[in-house]
Amino acid sequence: MAAAATARIRTAVVGTGGIVTGSHLPALRDHADRVDLVAAVDVAADRLDAFRATAAEGGAFAVTGYSDVAAMLEAERPDLVLIGTPPSLHREQTVAALKAGAWVLCEKPLCLTLAEYDEIAAAEREAGGPYASVVFQHRYGSGAVHARELLAEGALGQPLVAHCQTTWHRDTAYYAVPWRGRWETEGGGPSMGHGIHQMDLLLHLLGDWTEIRGMAGRLIHAVESEDVSTALVRFESGAMATVVNSVLSPDEVSRIRIDCADATVELTHLYGHRNDDWVYTPAPHVRDDPARQRRWRTPAADLPSSHGAQLTGLLDAMGDGVRPPGSGQDARRTLEFIAALYKAAFTGQPVRAGEIVPGDPYYDAMHGNHPAWAPKAATATTKES
Repeated sequence: MAAAATARIRTAVVGTGGIVTGSHLPALRDHADRVDLVAAVDVAADRLDAFRATAAEGGAFAVTGYSDVAAMLEAERPDLVLIGTPPSLHREQTVAALKAGAWVLCEKPLCLTLAEYDEIAAAEREAGGPYASVVFQHRYGSGAVHARELLAEGALGQPLVAHCQTTWHRDTAYYAVPWRGRWETEGGGPSMGHGIHQMDLLLHLLGDWTEIRGMAGRLIHAVESEDVSTALVRFESGAMATVVNSVLSPDEVSRIRIDCADATVELTHLYGHRNDDWVYTPAPHVRDDPARQRRWRTPAADLPSSHGAQLTGLLDAMGDGVRPPGSGQDARRTLEFIAALYKAAFTGQPVRAGEIVPGDPYYDAMHGNHPAWAPKAATATTKES
């Protein structure tokens, strides 16, 4: 279902909190030549009113407010719905939007389990046109695009060893928000809610994974899910990686490093990156090849990773009537990776790609009903598996 080439995209947002106001609204403003923001949904009237006023600044968007998603979909019939609500609502709201004929761009995680993801995929098929995409904005900065091209064409040599790190800090007040730290409402801890961005970027750069081994712990926070996880990963290419996700780290950083046969590429940032955040270090045998090194270090543009960069790709896909990036099996691979990390950590056994299928407890719940990790067990800190 392609949008008319000259038609402006009628857009609605669901949820008007910090992520929608701070990231989605600026992205929509940047694409005001292509989109009209016509509606917003929120159960908090004061927050909704504040968002509508902000959206209207400078005469940008005249937004009608709603307290109910179904009522908004019926009245407005939007072409595109941006979802920025707590994770437990994502599946239901995404399916409703698809059934109403709207494309979807939803904050991560798109849903809480592989079972829910497959429900969304079924809704896509039944809708016969619109698609649901998940926000993985770190893929879309020019530095990430350039690195992926170099890796894909073999310009850095064979990928061999990688490291993926999301070591952030969240205090007790952060977890006082009722839906955080609970399997039923957040789907997991830093593996699901924080490190998902870097892990998705790692998979985006290195491709399919084949095996994962993991550990997880509740070291400080009295939450149902973990507050730290680690993993060892083998990729289809043969490359091996370490992964660390933490909300216990005073010195906060996000990092990906890939050692290839001819160069190391490293990204160091926190919540977003530019070209200068990517560093290429040549191997000794290519240090005297300046032409090759220039190819590594000169992306065509400096486009920061952002919601706006991802929205460009989604709007282009809508115009062409094709599946957008960050959707379908491409995005499912990242969710399967996280489910496998949890299964490996909680069972102490290696998990292989493709083994978590209907009937596997980790298909229906990230905690897999493990006796030490299912919600009823999460009453004490310092438990590890």
